[in-house]
Amino acid sequence: MTDLHERVLSWYDEHARSLPWREPDATPWAVMVSEFMLQQTPVSRVLPVFEQWMTTWPTPADLASASTGDAVRAWGRLGYPRRALRLHAAATAIVTDHDGEVPSSHAALRALPGVGDYTAAAIASFAFGQRHVVLDTNVRRVLGRVVRGEELPPTSVTRAEREVATDLLPGDDAMAAAWAVGVMELGALVCTSTNPRCGSCPVQDLCLWVQSGRPADDGPPRRGQTYAGTVRQCRGRLLAVLREAEGAVHRSGLDAVWAEEVQRARCLASLVEDGLVAHASEDTYTLP
Repeated sequence: MTDLHERVLSWYDEHARSLPWREPDATPWAVMVSEFMLQQTPVSRVLPVFEQWMTTWPTPADLASASTGDAVRAWGRLGYPRRALRLHAAATAIVTDHDGEVPSSHAALRALPGVGDYTAAAIASFAFGQRHVVLDTNVRRVLGRVVRGEELPPTSVTRAEREVATDLLPGDDAMAAAWAVGVMELGALVCTSTNPRCGSCPVQDLCLWVQSGRPADDGPPRRGQTYAGTVRQCRGRLLAVLREAEGAVHRSGLDAVWAEEVQRARCLASLVEDGLVAHASEDTYTLP
């Protein structure tokens, strides 16, 4: 174990947030649900939905027996609701192919619907204590600054990033899993994208970016995400009406929440195509 590993792991032991999916009694299913929910969504928004979800569906079989509409409704305002459909599909596959138990192997996890390389590695590491490279945005930012001296990581994972992460991965399974979550937490709490708290960082003196004077990112300009008036906002408004309705909703009820007719029609059609909305009749809609 290098000085870098030791410092990050010691810092994590002292500063790690208490989160339900990190508790000793957290099931692999709880870890899996958290990974789906945490994609592009902050912890503060995930916590109440996660707790209610696990109360309602504490096992994959419980979710698989529910309708996809129930899953979309329970997803609430987390955003990117197709994740709810993918999680439901993954639960169904777990019941069908794995006797209702979340599989432990990376390959079996990767084969589940909606599970990509990152999610499979995260579940295998955090739920089963295995040794895998776990590269989320926080990890990429920490390693990019400390090892490569770059303020922000590239827009997508590069081979060079993966090689650095692989070289730094401890050989022991348990330590590798602890390292993965420790670096992730450091990126979430200290080595943040904007206004990093370098003075509180346990590896500040080892950080090439700090040693270089914290140079600004020299890549293409990064535009902040906009939401108002977007397809995402329109789809969210339409889904909110259907989530809150007790039954089918007439088209006029959806028209009332988004004035722009062409965008509204396209968004409604895309929700139907994605399986998030179903026709109850020619002019009424409901969750599936």
